[in-house]
Amino acid sequence: HVQLVESGGGSVRAEGSLTLSCVGSEFTYNQQCMAWFRQAPGKAREGVSFIRGTPFYADSVRGRFFISQDNAKKTLYLRMNILKPEDTATYYCAACPEAASDLQLYQSFFTGAGFRFWGQGTQVTVS
Repeated sequence: HVQLVESGGGSVRAEGSLTLSCVGSEFTYNQQCMAWFRQAPGKAREGVSFIRGTPFYADSVRGRFFISQDNAKKTLYLRMNILKPEDTATYYCAACPEAASDLQLYQSFFTGAGFRFWGQGTQVTVS
């Protein structure tokens, strides 16, 4: 596989919860650093969260979303709580750029530039 595979999206009411999964292979899953992004219709892609040892969250989701990994299963998760209509988007996972410094990682996270092995995404709709 040359892509990551996201799942777990769906339609949910505001204040509800969902857990997204992202499954990779030995070629695509980077246990050192993985990330979640999202893109709403008509809007630019935005970084949601990444984990490289410790997690980092965009301000818009901090305290509501939680990223985790199961490296034995080559799976990345995103637990999303207290969902809001503005969380409606297609969610994607990706592997972090190779050999990125902390500064490079933070800078590229906000656009997704350099991240690898993008999947097809999973749709999350909050009403």
